[in-house]
Amino acid sequence: MFSVAVVEDDPITLDLITDALETQLDATVFPFTRSKFARDFLLQQSSDSLSLIISDQVMPDYDGLSLLKTCQSSGLDVPFLLITADPNKELVIEARKLQVTGFLAKPLSMEELVQKSKEAVTNAN
Repeated sequence: MFSVAVVEDDPITLDLITDALETQLDATVFPFTRSKFARDFLLQQSSDSLSLIISDQVMPDYDGLSLLKTCQSSGLDVPFLLITADPNKELVIEARKLQVTGFLAKPLSMEELVQKSKEAVTNAN
């Protein structure tokens, strides 16, 4: 069993992700629609308390890569999956530099989400 922080500003998408991870992977999910609250939560976590972060890229307050930078600077080193509707070249290059574990394209496939989540956590251990 593992724990996942999911940051997605669309409540319906967040519910779908949460449900898929809980039912198919038996994961403990910490869902956030507000990236500001997610940031505060993430700053209190460690790789012992959190297995994976899944974050949308485009959100109010903090975008996905800003959250990743914050986690890295605080010493939180866990796999990070980035959700984006527009995987442009600049974003992909920046994400790779920050060592994003993987990308999930919108519209999301829950099968792909579950598979990539499982792989990210397995490969990190």
